[in-house]
Amino acid sequence: MLSSLVPSPTIDLSSSAKPKGHRQATRTGSITELATPALTRTAVSLEYASLRHTAHCPLGMYVIPSPANLMVWDAVFFVHQGYYTDSILKFKLTFPSNYPERPPVVQFLTDVFHPLISQQDGSFNLALRFRPWRPKEHHVFDVLHCVKAAFKKHALDEIQEADCFNKEAYRLYHDTTSSFAALATQSSMLSQSASALFDKDHPSMAGKGSHSMQFKELKPDQLNALRARIGLQDWEDPQQT
Repeated sequence: MLSSLVPSPTIDLSSSAKPKGHRQATRTGSITELATPALTRTAVSLEYASLRHTAHCPLGMYVIPSPANLMVWDAVFFVHQGYYTDSILKFKLTFPSNYPERPPVVQFLTDVFHPLISQQDGSFNLALRFRPWRPKEHHVFDVLHCVKAAFKKHALDEIQEADCFNKEAYRLYHDTTSSFAALATQSSMLSQSASALFDKDHPSMAGKGSHSMQFKELKPDQLNALRARIGLQDWEDPQQT
């Protein structure tokens, strides 16, 4: 399904219209930010600005600060290879008040069967890569690349059971790889479903907060207009020409 989504963009990664309660949400978010030291807010802002540099933001990832709170970033990861091929995964990064002394917390909002991701709340274990976290050496782009690498086979091979938030996934990967692959594929298919992409009240979002990157399903005429505006052409299989 992802192969049809990317060349023919049936989604809109721009933020959706602000709900009526947005003003109150922004006010609440501002209080949170005001309670955060200015040096921390500056550090987080500089981290986001650095993502424009070549190779800082991994290919297939889209990241924006939450409109309500600079200390929370919303992200979407399009997986292009491996057991999780074609997955569309929403996650967020939440920065502590003493960043960069401590790393951001990574939480997946999309349900995904992965050794490093908790099935209870979507928490992702960064400890495997950052042991310990070094504030003068490690940056947010390192965290993003760590998240992307975790879905590749070589990273799955190196994971130790002690680092796993989902030990069942770890055991299946090492004992019955075919079963693990089937569950990873199932995660991918569910992440592409219309309900997972377009339903703001999808069960996987329960208790995990909101996400500012909303997908929008387009009608055929809207899709054609968008394709024309950005210069996309129909893809042709070279073997059939």
